[in-house]
Amino acid sequence: MTKVLVVDDDPSLLKALRIGLTARGDDVVVARSGTEAINQVALARPDLVVLDLGLPDIDGIEVCRRIREFSAVPVLVLSAYGDERRKVEALDSGADDFVTKPFGMAELEARLRVALRHSEAVSAEGTAAAAARSVQVGDLEVDLVHHMASLRGQPVALTAREFELLAYLARHAGKVCTHQMILKDVWGPGYGVESNYVRVYTHRLRKKLGDDEGHLLRTVPGIGYQLVADAHPSASNA
Repeated sequence: MTKVLVVDDDPSLLKALRIGLTARGDDVVVARSGTEAINQVALARPDLVVLDLGLPDIDGIEVCRRIREFSAVPVLVLSAYGDERRKVEALDSGADDFVTKPFGMAELEARLRVALRHSEAVSAEGTAAAAARSVQVGDLEVDLVHHMASLRGQPVALTAREFELLAYLARHAGKVCTHQMILKDVWGPGYGVESNYVRVYTHRLRKKLGDDEGHLLRTVPGIGYQLVADAHPSASNA
């Protein structure tokens, strides 16, 4: 049974989500505020979180940031129609996906299934990664076992998703990885057209790696990205 934490201050939406998710066999836990949501993630240890961005006490994006400080639980955010800036902020803060209101239960359930499958796949990959403990790309070292990265011996603080993206590119260093390849491996098999996800996270990685010019993490315009060992200027940034 999958434990789903639903965070929303709208009683009618909470009721609808509880009924819909319970009907598919999920164990549903609810929170009506950001503070309660953070506590529930720590205490109830849900398998998935459905997080509304409009909460009465703490903004949903800040809730996502705080959750990411101690948990890698998949977070799917609910956002208003047309609010592109908020969606990007949510992804940048560690959310895994979003659903735009109004939405159907079938779409929500499909997104949750993909998030859960991807979470399980990442966990399994981490267990099997002991055979290949780390990848070295120039001055960058990616520790696949402990999910840590360092540049010239200095640790680089990364979120879980940022590390997954960096690890994928490091395992394929020198090769051009298309947007579709990255999405399907890092986000899961249900993805392939959400190239804005990749742009957001590569931008974050460059900032944290001090690679604003895109020399280490290169853009191949219209195709994807390439992690290289040298630091010679090449393609332009995304």
